[in-house]
Amino acid sequence: PNVEEGGLAFSSNPQIVEQVVKAVRPVTRKFLIVKLSPNVTDIVEIAQAAEAAGADALSVTNTHVGMAFDIETRQPYLANITGGLSGPAIKPIALNMVYQVSRAAGIPVIGIGGIRTAGDALEFIMAGAAAVQVGTANFFDPAVTLKIIDGIQQWCRRKGVQNLDEIRGTSP
Repeated sequence: PNVEEGGLAFSSNPQIVEQVVKAVRPVTRKFLIVKLSPNVTDIVEIAQAAEAAGADALSVTNTHVGMAFDIETRQPYLANITGGLSGPAIKPIALNMVYQVSRAAGIPVIGIGGIRTAGDALEFIMAGAAAVQVGTANFFDPAVTLKIIDGIQQWCRRKGVQNLDEIRGTSP
């Protein structure tokens, strides 16, 4: 999503996303996961283009565009001026996008964005995610993924949930 074509990130154009996926699909037998950018007007349209072109799953979402300035030097902290914002700040936005895409797509959606706890992961699953990815939280606690798995198992036992499919996509 961060590669540019014609001055725009190609991930913001459904036709180009479809072309890229169509080009990759015939040259691999591997499971093809397309990571979607949240920096688009209609993420569902992009998801549908990727699915139509042969994606096996969708990874929702990549980082959000952000920036920060050093007020003493009046210069951006990042050499490219903007960069990817991740972590807890993007969770509500990512959760909404997973919800939208999972209802429109006929392929699995991997939920990404601000997942730090079992509760966060469960929210993404309830929004429709088939799986979740933990990123930024690993920098703060390398054991966080194991803690999330344990927390999900404890929650399932407490709630009498035998299989996550029982709660997947159950949010209204």
